[in-house]
Amino acid sequence: MFRSRRKRKEMGHPDLHPDPQWSPRAVPGRDREPDPENRMIDLEDVHLAFGEKVILDGVWLEVDRGETLVVMGGSGTGKSTILRIILGLLEPDSGRVYVHGVNIVHANQRVLDQVRGEIGMVFQGGALFDSLTVGENLAFRLHERGGYSDEEIERLVEEKLSFVDLESRVKNLMPAELSGGMRKRVAIARAVMGSPKIVLYDEPTTGLDPITSETINTLIIKLRDQQNVASIVVTHDIGSALTVGDRFAMLKDGHIIFEGDADAVKTTDDEYVRTFIDSRMIGA
Repeated sequence: MFRSRRKRKEMGHPDLHPDPQWSPRAVPGRDREPDPENRMIDLEDVHLAFGEKVILDGVWLEVDRGETLVVMGGSGTGKSTILRIILGLLEPDSGRVYVHGVNIVHANQRVLDQVRGEIGMVFQGGALFDSLTVGENLAFRLHERGGYSDEEIERLVEEKLSFVDLESRVKNLMPAELSGGMRKRVAIARAVMGSPKIVLYDEPTTGLDPITSETINTLIIKLRDQQNVASIVVTHDIGSALTVGDRFAMLKDGHIIFEGDADAVKTTDDEYVRTFIDSRMIGA
């Protein structure tokens, strides 16, 4: 069922080295000096436009190991675009994008493949392969990497299902048989196959009821605390954001107009940020 015979690709960055010109920026509002070993993501002065429409206009963001950054903003402001840039699916017009010190801008396919091996992605809606069972969806990344025995893949599939509080029998179900909350949990389980050091979430609680949303929030926190991953969460759900986030960034008109921790979010005098948060808390 999960057969994979190819030679296993190496984990980590065996052929990658931090850019010698890279020096991680200090996080605004944080006293300690930046640690290159713990800095997992750095966006430096990133610009991107589609024709005349400017999406990102000099964005700076950073995420450390064991930290969750929540990126907020209105629809169409470029939040999900940031995730695609980090994955190397979009290349900015200018600026630098570092993943654990490796600049992926203009990187070749080999470098991108190795960097993506360190990243798990939870897409909006789950984005499961409808023609594959849950188990086959989870095993897909290991098949691509190659070199795992049937027994290893079976064990890892069950391990990740257990991590997201799903029973082993779920591996035999098709995506169409899952509830919305189960699909999101399976998507998280698939994202962490291979134990990535970075996990990106695109609207992880959209369309879910409050109880199921809280389950997803708990899993995001559990993954951060137990596996020390660096995470970026893009969301409109302010309740979820304040639950899972360590730091927060507000994107407006292509710029990061606010960055800070939960206390800074709750006490900010910035009119746009205050209105954005209050309006969504009222509508929650």
